[in-house]
Amino acid sequence: MSRRKIGEALRQRLLRRAGHRCEYCQSHEDLLGDELQIDHIIPLVKGGTNDERNLCMACSRCNRNKGIQVSGIDPETGQVVPLFNPRRQKWERHFRWSKDGTRIIGLTPCGRATVETLKLNDPKWVKLRRLWVLLGKHPPKPKTTANSE
Repeated sequence: MSRRKIGEALRQRLLRRAGHRCEYCQSHEDLLGDELQIDHIIPLVKGGTNDERNLCMACSRCNRNKGIQVSGIDPETGQVVPLFNPRRQKWERHFRWSKDGTRIIGLTPCGRATVETLKLNDPKWVKLRRLWVLLGKHPPKPKTTANSE
């Protein structure tokens, strides 16, 4: 288990790669009024590392709700499934925005479990997104990435 400090150069690289957005809820850092945090996709306590392939950017809310979890329950099937992995999966494959741009819809078991586990449609979050939509700042445009799934 690697506990070495994550340097500023790596943090900046992660921010650029994420487009300054939470890689789970897609909220832009400028709209959040807070810095994004580095999330260990596989937490250190579960054998994860500080390797760049195990790191993503998350807003404080998504990071807190995810905690050390790596799986969640798909509300449609009741099955325990892995949570969304921003390094290996494309956001657009597992999620889409509701027509009004305020809710994240899970398209796959992984997507649905992630929406539930991270509470991506908490009423306060939806209300905030509604304001961002009115300002023309949301939903974000999909970005092209090299992720495979």
